[in-house]
Amino acid sequence: MRILLCLIAGVLCAAGAACARQPDPPPFKPAATVLQLMEGPIGHAAEVYWDSVSTIVDKDGIHENFPQNDEEWEAVWAAGVTIGESGNLLMMSSRAKDNAEWMRLSAALVDVGMEAAGVAEAKNPDKVLEVGEKVYNVCTECHMKYIVDDAD
Repeated sequence: MRILLCLIAGVLCAAGAACARQPDPPPFKPAATVLQLMEGPIGHAAEVYWDSVSTIVDKDGIHENFPQNDEEWEAVWAAGVTIGESGNLLMMSSRAKDNAEWMRLSAALVDVGMEAAGVAEAKNPDKVLEVGEKVYNVCTECHMKYIVDDAD
């Protein structure tokens, strides 16, 4: 019994020491500014997503625009994934403007981006339009709070 107690105590001490030791932070190396991310991958992905499905009404009638093949749908899916993962890039400590709203909106971008990827993967044009509006709303809410007008 005494040997068992010593063994248990030893395991607990080892586990406690391991838990007390903080792991080294991941070797992240941010290479772009928030503005560069917005003007680069985020902005381009959003445009690909928003432009992928549309309805145009003109003098010649109604024209439906949506991806026509697997390759075009994959581009829309990839745009959604890029939007989603970009939210994670915005949450990196060197880019985060604060730990409250910035983090909430960045997390919302992850969620809506992955939702966007999902409806693209399902090849559902109506849902792409619907989720595209959600992407726009998350982007706009963040821009209204964090983009500083140069005129100010």
